[in-house]
Amino acid sequence: MPSNDDFHAGERALQRRWGTSTLWDAARRERLLWDHLPDWVQPRIAAAPFFFLATSDATGRCDCSFKGGGPGLVRILDARRFTFPDFDGNGAFMSLGNLQQNPQVGCLFIDFGDGARLRVNGRATLLEGEAADRLFPGQDRAVVVDVELVVPNCARHIPALRPAAAESWGAA
Repeated sequence: MPSNDDFHAGERALQRRWGTSTLWDAARRERLLWDHLPDWVQPRIAAAPFFFLATSDATGRCDCSFKGGGPGLVRILDARRFTFPDFDGNGAFMSLGNLQQNPQVGCLFIDFGDGARLRVNGRATLLEGEAADRLFPGQDRAVVVDVELVVPNCARHIPALRPAAAESWGAA
């Protein structure tokens, strides 16, 4: 379970202001805030065809990127670490550039079929060359995320969608 201080001062202030602080007792925090990927979560992440990666630079400027590659894109290393390859999209290296300044990441996994949603926050490390190739043959770069906080979310506002045929927007 994460530490007793799961929320920062701003979050706690708004919980008090809007009357939700009692919702987050120790039992709820233990049930809904984890410091690892439980066994039953790992196959879902490994089967995810995509996820969203949030990063920020040293000044706090944020970037959120879609990371796709089909099922198997993410590989679970153990209950506290996972990895994914870096595919050179547009060559701007916004996510990786941010990681050079600030290793904190937020990953959002959504299954639009059943509405399951999982947030995983952690620290990322960039692997290059042989280290990346060992994990993902033929890839020059990979990212390893050390899990710090896992938050399962309800499916309440997730629309039910069905996969469609892939189409290209013509972007590099």
